[in-house]
Amino acid sequence: NLNVVEEKYQEALKKGDVTAQVALQPALKFNGGGHINHSIFWTNLSPNGGGEPKGELLEAIKRDFGSFEKFKEKLTAVSVGVQGSGWGWLGFNKEQGRLQIAACSNQE
Repeated sequence: NLNVVEEKYQEALKKGDVTAQVALQPALKFNGGGHINHSIFWTNLSPNGGGEPKGELLEAIKRDFGSFEKFKEKLTAVSVGVQGSGWGWLGFNKEQGRLQIAACSNQE
């Protein structure tokens, strides 16, 4: 779907069809976001994955969430709360200098 939407968007750009460009943006955002989200997901899977992380990541999780178990509980709660095509993410907030859980719906 992303390839089709990108082709239509390129055609609209060439024609200067702003109405079509605006109309295609939700599909571009949804399909592009889905591609990026799944690429990150598949890249981070590992044959030996799962379990508790080690090193700096584990220490940061303990610092910011109290324990790995509490982190998993919070990430699960946030992720389950997303309806539709959503994701739960662990990220690093540079301004606050700490880990943060975020939920994104509809492939954002």
